[in-house]
Amino acid sequence: MLIALDAMGGDHAPTINVDGAVETVNENDDIDVILVGNEALIRQELSSKRFNPNRIRVQHASQVVEMHDSPSTAIRRKKDSSIRVGIDLVKTGRADGFVSAGHSGVVMATSMFILGTSKGVDRPAIATLMPTLKDVFLLLDVGANVDCKPENLLQFGLMGNTYCRLIMGKTNPVVALLSIGEEDVKGNELTKEAFKLLKNTSLNFTGNIEGKDLFTGKADVVVCDGFTGNIALKVSEGLAEAIIKMLKQEINSGSAGRLGYLMLKPAIRNFKKRTDYDEYGGAPLLGINGACIISHGRSTPKAIKNGLRVAADYSRKKVYEAISKEIENYTISRETAP
Repeated sequence: MLIALDAMGGDHAPTINVDGAVETVNENDDIDVILVGNEALIRQELSSKRFNPNRIRVQHASQVVEMHDSPSTAIRRKKDSSIRVGIDLVKTGRADGFVSAGHSGVVMATSMFILGTSKGVDRPAIATLMPTLKDVFLLLDVGANVDCKPENLLQFGLMGNTYCRLIMGKTNPVVALLSIGEEDVKGNELTKEAFKLLKNTSLNFTGNIEGKDLFTGKADVVVCDGFTGNIALKVSEGLAEAIIKMLKQEINSGSAGRLGYLMLKPAIRNFKKRTDYDEYGGAPLLGINGACIISHGRSTPKAIKNGLRVAADYSRKKVYEAISKEIENYTISRETAP
């Protein structure tokens, strides 16, 4: 697999992206990387690294998308940005996938503009893995679509089901709808109508799930609109970080705390690992004709490495084609239903 990486995306670009690319090729025999961005800066970073030079290529891009750039401005005025050039590489078949820790809105808009949506998909969705007491679950949408129709949430369920089967290895994923109560009459008009649509599919739909049950492992795929999903994601990230900081404060408050820390250190380390977004690499953009992974702006080299791995797996298993097939099968079954 040959994956294009936006070397200029993220809070600490290009350093963390170059480091992540080097770690990837040094640890994986089946993933090569194209670093896209300012060639001089990239080669300067690479000059001090040890890696097989045949495994990492550099593709120059003269422009960088800033966080204050709007998606429309970036598409119109920054046609040689690292995001645009990287996605173009996927479009022309010169790369199997694309990873960026840059402006997520621009990545999504450019992907839609250049690659297009999968057949039958109305709107793509950003999906992210989150930890549970048992394993992980897939939450979508987490920011691509602030305003949704019930049909959009239905498609999110179908796309999430496909991703969960092919990438997460779940043979019959449990799909749930995020709402304010478990009963089908609970929620706003969007969730109540989406409930009816999801219930009438072949999905293993378990019904509504409340926010308090997200991390219990009751569902493998949780569907919501992008506004709700983004809030849920950010609250979860902030809470995990706050808990770690609270524990450190308690540990440093006295000798008893420091003594207890020595005993709890392995458990705290494991908790931090399970709640660390670096472990998951990035969020796949589902419903796009290609493999596109959006990583966190604060990604570390480890997160970039895992994002490249996810992109390679996504492309290798042709998830975007499987999503089109899932939508098509649902459409056919609905049209032929008595």
